[in-house]
Amino acid sequence: MGAYKYLEELWKKKQSDVLRFLLRVRTWEYRHLPAVHRASRPTRPDKARRLGYKAKQGFVIYRVRVRRGDRKKMVSKGIVYGKPKHHGIRKQKSTRNLRSVAEERVGRKVCAGLRVLNSYWVAQDATYKFFEVIMVDPSHNAIRKNTRYNWICDATHKHRELRGLTSAGKKYRGLRTKGGGAARLRPSRRATWRRRQFLQLRRYR
Repeated sequence: MGAYKYLEELWKKKQSDVLRFLLRVRTWEYRHLPAVHRASRPTRPDKARRLGYKAKQGFVIYRVRVRRGDRKKMVSKGIVYGKPKHHGIRKQKSTRNLRSVAEERVGRKVCAGLRVLNSYWVAQDATYKFFEVIMVDPSHNAIRKNTRYNWICDATHKHRELRGLTSAGKKYRGLRTKGGGAARLRPSRRATWRRRQFLQLRRYR
């Protein structure tokens, strides 16, 4: 087995003494760093390489901290009008997963000129989840000349993370499901809902 296979097996046993100690120390370190910061190298090189990372020019790793738990409804001073059914403020379940939120936070402000390739989980504690996001520079010649990665230089891939086109985005949109059970998921939930609202009749029938 190669070195990456050993790393992969090690990460499968997160309750082992080695990884429990490592993750505990790392979360302590990450809590003291900014919420979004650049990492010098991937914490999980085996996982990063499986998701498309290469240790070459044009690839960057950013580490993101996202707060765990439910969301709160955005209402002024906590006052909700209407029926008691809609009075809930806390314990609002988010449609999106935290990994896609992490990708958005990197891609929207910190690295607006870079493209999000993929991301993966690194660590978590009681309050936060930590993710590492693989970013690609579309204007770098090393990327533009590489036929395997230059698809991301196309303008249609600008801010893929904001449109649910990354792996994490497709997961929360339900696009991992195939077959009959996914009839109301493609092309999107909203599009299928709109399609069901109209009665379409043939002109000559």
